[in-house]
Amino acid sequence: MEVLIPGQERLMINHLVLDFNGTIALDGQIFPFVRDKLVALDKLVKIHVLTADSNGSAYRQCEGLPVEIHVIGKDNQREEKSNFVRRIAPGVAVIGNGVNDELMFREADLSIAVIGKEGCATATLMASNIVVKDVVDGLDLLLMHHRLIPTLRK
Repeated sequence: MEVLIPGQERLMINHLVLDFNGTIALDGQIFPFVRDKLVALDKLVKIHVLTADSNGSAYRQCEGLPVEIHVIGKDNQREEKSNFVRRIAPGVAVIGNGVNDELMFREADLSIAVIGKEGCATATLMASNIVVKDVVDGLDLLLMHHRLIPTLRK
């Protein structure tokens, strides 16, 4: 996916990295409209889900979805997420809300913070390029990427 934003370099997004709980899921259950959005995004980017899988439901909830699940450890989550984004860069968009997402936000080419029902960690919010109230809004920004232009142009 290519986005031309006035006043900035061309934005190429090849990968989407999603936090699981608090971002695309609540209490281990994927939000209802997220599934359709992920299927549509699969045509544009490779989708990765990073999770500590605290609820033990990530694999079951993502079954049949075009995503690669990467389970991270309970310790050093910030660094693990950041290192993952660095390994697949450039061309990475990330969506998350937790404090453990902050460093991956700083590594990504485009970072979208989700306020959602769990809220958003202040450090992650400050490291984001865009803030949305709901993950579906963030996924729609990528599906209809012309919407990124008014928010990001300089």
